Amino acid sequence: MTGYVVQRLGAVLIILVAMSILVFLATHALPSNAAALILGQYSTPGMQAALEHKLGFDQPLHLQYWHWASQMLQGDMGLSFEMERPVAPMLWDALSRSAVLALSSMAVVSTVGLALGVIAAVWRGRWPDHAASVFTYLGISLPEFYWGLVFILVFGSLLHLLPSSGFVSLSGGVGPFLAHLIMPVATLTLTLLAHVARLTRSSMVEALESMYVRVARARGLPERRVILRHALRNALIPSITVLAQDFGFLIGGIVAVETVFAYPGLGRMLVTALERQDLPVMQAAILVLTAVYCVANLTADLLYAVANPRIRYGGAID
Repeated sequence: MTGYVVQRLGAVLIILVAMSILVFLATHALPSNAAALILGQYSTPGMQAALEHKLGFDQPLHLQYWHWASQMLQGDMGLSFEMERPVAPMLWDALSRSAVLALSSMAVVSTVGLALGVIAAVWRGRWPDHAASVFTYLGISLPEFYWGLVFILVFGSLLHLLPSSGFVSLSGGVGPFLAHLIMPVATLTLTLLAHVARLTRSSMVEALESMYVRVARARGLPERRVILRHALRNALIPSITVLAQDFGFLIGGIVAVETVFAYPGLGRMLVTALERQDLPVMQAAILVLTAVYCVANLTADLLYAVANPRIRYGGAID
């Protein structure tokens, strides 16, 4: 297990290095001039050339990358062209707000999604199964921004039950904090709930028809114990995989949801940086999102052993 963890960490490191190169090359391929963005539209070519020399933009590309990567490793993400502020504090503040949104959404998805899948499998062919199927089809068919606009129209504009935009920290009160989270979290979870519920249902149906479940029932074990301890434990393995994949979808969904609800997180920060061609913010935000996605997949791989201790990476099944 230790060897596998080291191997996966090495793979994550290689991915991050490759992604940093791609991000650096992509942002430097943009048609905009970084010096002109910093100095403004009234700057002269001479002023721009002087700033490019001061910042090292006239150096060979590999030297520019080495200087930029070295600063990133030291926690220095540069200065925002637009706001002339250090990127790192801005990014961590935005990331903390996005983390609240993402973790709340994943908590709802992992609990409600698994519960829906189990209920649909246990009541297969009956009305709970049909109701769950209709719900999952609706969730998969429509994108996040559509549900976001519907929630804003219904609960924000018509019923005036929830705020349509913004964010309030816990210091502003638990009520306002939760009120600003409900609609973004609900928007993010609808599509992901459908993925998890459908896969869990399929896995549970297969598990309930397996030989070890039949043996457990033949031994007279209570049905609740058969479902939760024997069937669900084995059905969780593919569900963990889809939860990790859904975390990747969640990262993409956060960008759209934070834009729709004007939520000041990392996704909205990235969209604003793209619109204004704020290169340091773009580079740092993309790398952080890549790192989060890699860690999520690594966590999912390690959770396999928790869900089913018989699994041993690189070895035989006991």
